[in-house]
Amino acid sequence: MKSYELIYLISPDFSEKDLGDFQEKIVSLIQEEGGNLSKVNEPARKEFYGREKGHNLVKNKGEAYLATLNFYLDPKKVGSFEKRLKSENQILRYIILAKPPAKEALMTGKKLPLSKPPKKPISKPEAKVELKEIEKKLEEILEE
Repeated sequence: MKSYELIYLISPDFSEKDLGDFQEKIVSLIQEEGGNLSKVNEPARKEFYGREKGHNLVKNKGEAYLATLNFYLDPKKVGSFEKRLKSENQILRYIILAKPPAKEALMTGKKLPLSKPPKKPISKPEAKVELKEIEKKLEEILEE
């Protein structure tokens, strides 16, 4: 199983009770595909800023609920889960992100194999400059 994050916008027409039921429905869709939840964030109401006249940002809505879920799912089943998400009319927009292995390891506490650092070429040390020479150069510059 691979780690994913689902970020989605829900229609602002929901009441708080309906919003909780809808969130549970999305969780059940993940579980029906054989996935496991790792983190569920409560939806938060967000306003869209910067709307230009005649330009609709998200289906002519000025606000929506933003929700995120972190879950584990077999990569072969992500397509069927996404089809089921598309059929939900109350989801205005969504994105499913695959979590990189390093973040996944941090979440689960697994250790990743360390790679060897690249070898740096050995350079010869530069010749040291005497303090008297530096002072002499500074005086020449300042006198000009």
